[in-house]
Amino acid sequence: MSWEKVKIGDHCEITSSKRIFFSEYVDSGVPFYRSKEIIESSQGQPISEPLYISVEKFNEIKSKFGVPAPGDMLLTSVGTIGIPYIVRSDDYFYFKDGNLTWFRNFDDELLSNYLFYWIGSKEGYGILNNTTIGSSQKALTISSLKQLECPLPPVEVQKRIVDILSAYDNLIKNNQKQIKLLEEAAQRLYREWFVDLRFPGYENTPIVDGVPKGWEKKKVTDLLRIRYGKDHKNLEDGFIPVYGSGGIMRKVKPILYSGESVLIPRKGSLNNIFYVDGDFWTIDTMFYSIPLIEKIAKYAYLFLSRLDMYSFNIGAAVPSMTVNILDGIDILLPDNVTISAFDSQVGVLFNRIELLKKQSEKTKEARDRLLPKLMSGEMEV
Repeated sequence: MSWEKVKIGDHCEITSSKRIFFSEYVDSGVPFYRSKEIIESSQGQPISEPLYISVEKFNEIKSKFGVPAPGDMLLTSVGTIGIPYIVRSDDYFYFKDGNLTWFRNFDDELLSNYLFYWIGSKEGYGILNNTTIGSSQKALTISSLKQLECPLPPVEVQKRIVDILSAYDNLIKNNQKQIKLLEEAAQRLYREWFVDLRFPGYENTPIVDGVPKGWEKKKVTDLLRIRYGKDHKNLEDGFIPVYGSGGIMRKVKPILYSGESVLIPRKGSLNNIFYVDGDFWTIDTMFYSIPLIEKIAKYAYLFLSRLDMYSFNIGAAVPSMTVNILDGIDILLPDNVTISAFDSQVGVLFNRIELLKKQSEKTKEARDRLLPKLMSGEMEV
């Protein structure tokens, strides 16, 4: 069964925010989102570079023009285009004009959650890509989005489609929550052993020159050999994950490196440090690392994850990291017995995290296979 196609702009208001100027940013207040923050929120990640506007400015805009309300949809419209986000009941933020397009005031014939899933389908994303403007940086315009046509089944069918697909998303969200708790447990263990120095046997370990006996003062590059990522644009699609500072971007066939590694952004979101164990590729705005000491990768990852990498930033408009900066960062190297014991104990948590990530990936793949069949009417609901 195929559904009638309608113009999206006939069933909801498509608009943007009121302009906020750089001079109106404040140190704390109401979060102010760009595309990057919406992408992080949609992936269940914490906001890496928070910006704020004052509560007074937010309330002024709210009273005159309105602010994002539960059930509204935002769409990334510049650069990384086509990432939809449904505003939740606990969301409290304003957003940047131009970066994001605002879908609100849906009529009784189109559900925002149904539109969210249609845009995430292969058909919807393909249509969005074909309506962009710009060559160096793609962008979506409000006028073009109003003219986009999507299939419109009856509302009851839309609800059933949303219920089916959201069950998969809820499983992914639950996995993300468990992953966050496991990561916090790993950081607590790191802090207990290497910040509070309550590692196994600490009671009988003398302190020499400010560090436990047998430990050494080193630099990050004494533990990790830093390598530059590579361009991935001309690589053929496959099964090897490609990492950028936002996480996995796509999958390709070649392998850049295989094994344990700490991935460190060179530009952009400098605090998004990743631990990877397996085959991967990193883009050219990322570093990857080769451990120089056995069982050191998890320890180094947890150490770097605790740092504010922006405090080492040498960039102006774009935050930047260099090998020379990493070469200057001090790190303690515990003795082999302590490192081995820590790697074994924290490895249980890392293994559980990896299992949950794989489960989420399989769930996402199952949802994505089902989505076009539901949207096209091929599968009745």
